[in-house]
Amino acid sequence: MSLDLVFLLVVFAVLLSGYPVGIALGGVSMLFAGIAYLFGAFDGGLFLALPSRLFGVMNNPVLMAIPLFVFMGLVLDRSRIAADMLQAAAALFKGSSAGLTISVTVVGLLLAASTGIVGASVVALGVVALPTLLRNGVSPHLASGTVAAAGTLGQIIPPSIVLIVLGDQMSNAWQKAQLDNGNFAPDTVSVADLFAGAFLPGLLLVGLYIAYQLVVARGQAEVQDPEPNPNAPALWRVLFSPLFLIAAVLGSMLLGLATATEAASVGAVGALFLAWGRLERSQFKDVVFESGHLTAMIFLIVIGASMFSLVFRGLGGEETITGFLSELPGGTYGALFLVMVVIFVLGFFLEFLEISFVVVPLVAPILLAMPMADGSAMSPVWLGVLIALNLQTSFLTPPFGVSLFYLRSVAPEKITTKVIYRGVIPFVALQLLALLVIAYFPSLATFLPTYLFDG
Repeated sequence: MSLDLVFLLVVFAVLLSGYPVGIALGGVSMLFAGIAYLFGAFDGGLFLALPSRLFGVMNNPVLMAIPLFVFMGLVLDRSRIAADMLQAAAALFKGSSAGLTISVTVVGLLLAASTGIVGASVVALGVVALPTLLRNGVSPHLASGTVAAAGTLGQIIPPSIVLIVLGDQMSNAWQKAQLDNGNFAPDTVSVADLFAGAFLPGLLLVGLYIAYQLVVARGQAEVQDPEPNPNAPALWRVLFSPLFLIAAVLGSMLLGLATATEAASVGAVGALFLAWGRLERSQFKDVVFESGHLTAMIFLIVIGASMFSLVFRGLGGEETITGFLSELPGGTYGALFLVMVVIFVLGFFLEFLEISFVVVPLVAPILLAMPMADGSAMSPVWLGVLIALNLQTSFLTPPFGVSLFYLRSVAPEKITTKVIYRGVIPFVALQLLALLVIAYFPSLATFLPTYLFDG
């Protein structure tokens, strides 16, 4: 086995061991680079480019949006806005046998569009929505599946942190693929492109969820309307502010009025206004501390991933993967299918950051350089949306889906792990259906970016 493949296997083994990701990537990379250099299999001069690469990472305007979106999401999460939105949405669907499950899905959509943090959404819905669903007669399977699926919408609904990271990676991969194909003036791909590309697929997925809930509700006559709550907040008052914030953040990007970082700044300031009077001083300090902690973790992973990619390419790994994918039966589609399967499986064990910064940079430039059946180039927006949907499906799939662990941590005792697994299986099937539809109809992901930015 060649040294580049040994290096790749050791990196994944260390990542699965639970060692801090950024340190694991950087440490293993330095170790293998040193060993290979002693045997004349690595050019030590490549490390001369490392300082400029790290400086570029720290000054990347796209990545600068991450701490602001994280801060916005944490402020909205800690200010109990989710609980008010759930009560208001339940009142909106009053009188429908499927009203409660649909209301949870709608709130999941709004949480995804306002926070973009999957763990926070699943936990918030698990604490607030799951007991309400069970108390009003919704079956444990449907209730747990609905909560897990609705909370995981934060993976695909803008302004998802996943989409921000993938947008940056797709931009780099697209430029490299075009340069390799001899195009020295490639078009750019922005986070706004990926946000716009994920908009229709996200709505398609929500529509599939609601359709399933309507069908299942026909066979559950025991489902009741929500219990009247005299303290339930007014619908317009609760939903207006979050919807206005979502429109301001996404609208400014999709209309070309602001960059991702500028829109994130609007979101962070807007979240503070919404949370005014709701957050205590200690809670605000916790939000600031956790935002800094998550941001530092993300940038440490980015730095470690930069070292990993430098060493892997120095060991000839890029040529190995290119040759392997190019020789697969089925050409471009065979290579795409295999990559999707690998990412799906890795999603059981690795966080999306590790996959986005380690796996995507290795395979995306190769896939984007391969021609489609009609001879055209593969759309980086389409590929990014497929990867995001794939990761979302993986995070929801038993037995290792991370969203299931979040839900299990806050679910009542009678909601066993088996109940959660059975409950999410139909939603996993809907996820796979949406993935197949987007794969077969790329225009669902490419129409809106083309219309908004190229029309």
